[in-house]
Amino acid sequence: MAAGGCPSPSGAQVFPGFRPANVVDESRRAIGAYVDLEANVTDQFLASVAVRAEDYSDFGSNYSGKLSLRYDFNDTFALRGSVSTGFRAPSLQQQFFATTSTNFIGGVPFDVTTFPVTDPVAAALGAQPLEPEESKNYSLGFVWRSGDLSLTVDAYSIDIDNRIVLSENLTQDAVRNFLVSRGFVGIGGGRFFINGVDTETKGVDIVMTYPIITESSGRFDLTYTANFNSTDVTRVPRTAQLAAISSAITLFDRGNRLTFEQGQPETKSAFNATWTLDRFGATLRATRYGSVLSPQNAPTQAAPDFLLTGKTVWDIEARYALNDMLKFAVGADNLFDKYPDPLPPGLNTTGATSFSNLAPFGRSGRFVYGRVTVNF
Repeated sequence: MAAGGCPSPSGAQVFPGFRPANVVDESRRAIGAYVDLEANVTDQFLASVAVRAEDYSDFGSNYSGKLSLRYDFNDTFALRGSVSTGFRAPSLQQQFFATTSTNFIGGVPFDVTTFPVTDPVAAALGAQPLEPEESKNYSLGFVWRSGDLSLTVDAYSIDIDNRIVLSENLTQDAVRNFLVSRGFVGIGGGRFFINGVDTETKGVDIVMTYPIITESSGRFDLTYTANFNSTDVTRVPRTAQLAAISSAITLFDRGNRLTFEQGQPETKSAFNATWTLDRFGATLRATRYGSVLSPQNAPTQAAPDFLLTGKTVWDIEARYALNDMLKFAVGADNLFDKYPDPLPPGLNTTGATSFSNLAPFGRSGRFVYGRVTVNF
């Protein structure tokens, strides 16, 4: 670090590689057992109970379970629901990964280190040993049939506690000066994994299928699916150490919070039509993605929050089976060459990021292909 607490000049290469100090040799032993029991309590009432037991050498034991129920009122209508719990131990990478790279923050290059939580620098900033993520899941829905038409609608709620996230880049002058005062010199900034984000997701899934069978024109299988969901962040991580340095320093800033809440479509629907006749077949699919917000931590007029408008992407494929061994197909993904909305100049200052990373579909446009399948 240069005099006055300023970061040392960065090299020309953004990621020069791993340093000898980054080398670790860590392992974990995990044993799991899963039991699922399902039975018809009556002719109309189906019950299912599942239990999973796990033992981790670094996190001890955990038990999670699921209870599912279904009641068929008649051949046409049934209700179903489930309650379950979930558990995810921190990965070895989240616990021990470390590297240093150059990050451009506000156009200024900083050498920022991703510290493992056990590193003294991370501990000085308030990092704690990671804890498992836990969840509670609820769903309730129905199944309805009328002739060949089938419709399922399921509402769900997912509460996840203690989600593991990567902290913000802590490159503020106050942080660097604090680290220098603790004897850590030559550090341009740092970040680390931390527990502490709680989220609530609520949504509805819809699936509708309908086959059409003709004598001369073949079979048409029609499927419509839709998802409507919303996510709220109900808690964000904090450390007493950073709060003492400055109340303005956050571990999980506005941009990350809005990415959780609005960084994926709240609506997505798809229509799929598949046709088969003897050796011929074809599929036509249209997928509609709702709008997505690409947020900034501190939006300005030149670099604002950017809303990606909803788009529909079409895919098509035609198939022919020469015999049971040899099959041919040609098709196109993104048939009409759709792209996400391009970022405005204020969010693409280098000219290298034309589209947001939060775009819900690919940024390569139309993809045309041919495929030969051989079965022996």
